[in-house]
Amino acid sequence: MTERKKILEVKDLEVTFKNGRRSFTAVNDVNFDIYEGETFSLVGESGSGKTTIGRAIIKLNPITNGEVYFDGTKISGKTTKEVDKMVVRNIQMIFQDPAASLNERATIDYCVSEGLYNFHLYKDEADREAKVDAALQSVGLLPEHKSRYPHEFSGGQRQRVGIARAMIMEPRLLIADEPISALDVSIRAQVLNLLKQFQKERNLTVLFIAHDLSVVRFISDRIAVIHLGHIVELAEAEELFLNPLHPYTKSLLSSVPIPDPALEKQKVVHPYDMSIHDYSVDKPFWEEIKPGHFIYGNEKEMQQYRAEVK
Repeated sequence: MTERKKILEVKDLEVTFKNGRRSFTAVNDVNFDIYEGETFSLVGESGSGKTTIGRAIIKLNPITNGEVYFDGTKISGKTTKEVDKMVVRNIQMIFQDPAASLNERATIDYCVSEGLYNFHLYKDEADREAKVDAALQSVGLLPEHKSRYPHEFSGGQRQRVGIARAMIMEPRLLIADEPISALDVSIRAQVLNLLKQFQKERNLTVLFIAHDLSVVRFISDRIAVIHLGHIVELAEAEELFLNPLHPYTKSLLSSVPIPDPALEKQKVVHPYDMSIHDYSVDKPFWEEIKPGHFIYGNEKEMQQYRAEVK
């Protein structure tokens, strides 16, 4: 079996925000690797720290502790201009709020072309325009939209512009932060299929951030479940859906709607109660409970998890 190449390594990541004397740790002791060509998903409810991790990787959020490596090169902390330029060129992010991520005073043509201008990724003006047209068409927009401004579009259309802007750079790693949450149902599958197509054709690696487990199951190779800044479970997509271990993962899975009304009425929802975890004395740790399946818990909980996988 060919050994997979790690394209991103996140080690002991901690992100703490400070406001005067107050501080809040949004992400703590987060560890995971992403392999080249895969789609790795971070799943959790709002406020769990998903977006904070994505923004920390591209250095938009300062890291309090830990390290991030891209293709073997450390990209966290103080780095050279060459490393910063390499990160921008090879790692692109689709932001959750399309309105805040686009320059309202710039045309769509300029918004999508900005990366091309900065790195001169075109032969001539005709080549640049052709790349912009192709990028817009790939996300369901028309070339004639280039002359318009972001405020002239709906939220879903602005999100598509953001996707086009990221994909036109042909990045090696794409961080997609809730990329389809603002899109109509009819366009969601198109965008997801587009990401899968780019992944296959260009060996694109994707860090997919979402709260919708049904979407994550379709697009992911591996899934990490995050809760209150800690990754509590990580496994291959089918393994996580078929054999969830952590109570929070089970709660998320039980909340996924079932299309059949009859089955939906019979579904048992598992509410998550944090009080079941007593970490005051028996401290939690990260363990590979079975090959490729990791879980977070203390020794008492691990004994229960080990018994479940036997």
